[in-house]
Amino acid sequence: MVKIRLQRHGRKRKPFYYIVAADERAPRDGRYIERIGSYNPNTNPATIDLDLDAAVRWLGNGAIPTNTCRAILGYKGAMHRNHLNKGVAKGAHTQEEADAKFTAWMDEKAGLVDAKIEGLAKSVEDAKAAAHKREEEKRAAMEKAIAEKNAPEELVADAEAAAEESTEAAEESTEAAEESTEAAADESAPEAIEEQA
Repeated sequence: MVKIRLQRHGRKRKPFYYIVAADERAPRDGRYIERIGSYNPNTNPATIDLDLDAAVRWLGNGAIPTNTCRAILGYKGAMHRNHLNKGVAKGAHTQEEADAKFTAWMDEKAGLVDAKIEGLAKSVEDAKAAAHKREEEKRAAMEKAIAEKNAPEELVADAEAAAEESTEAAEESTEAAEESTEAAADESAPEAIEEQA
C-alpha cells in the first residue's frame, strides 16, 4: 500500500520534511516512490511547497495520507480537489464547475492566509513599539535620577536654607501666639481681683 507521509531532514530541533509517496513498508527516512513537496514548520506560518497535481493524482490512485499529511494536503487544497474530482467522475457536476468551485475556495483560503500574515506582522510591530516605549521610559527615569544626583551644591544649599527659614518662621509664629496668650491672661487677672474686692 502507498502512503503519503513526511520524511524528516534537517538538524536537531530544526526539522525540515519532504512530503513523499512511499511504500508503507519502507523506513521513514528511506526509499520513496515520488517526492511531491516539502514542509518547513520552523517559520510562522509554516512554509509548504506542494505539487498539487501530483498529490491529487496519488490520492486518486488510492494513496493514504498520514494524519499530518492529511492536514497539510487539506490546507493546500489537494483533499478538496480530490473530492471535486470524485464528483466529476460520478457526474454530480462538470469539470468546469469543479474548477470554478476550486478557484473560489483557493481565493478564500488565500485571503485567510494573507489576513493571518498581516496579523502576525502587526503583532510583531506592536511588540516592538511597546518595547521601545518601555526603553524610553526607563531611559527618562535614569536621566532624571542622574540629574538629581549631579545637581549643583548651591541648589541643594538653597533648598536647605529655605527649609530652615520656614522652620524658624513656624517657631516664631508659635512663640508669638504663646506671648499673646500670656498677655491676655495677665490683663484678665487684675480685673478678676478688683471684682472680688
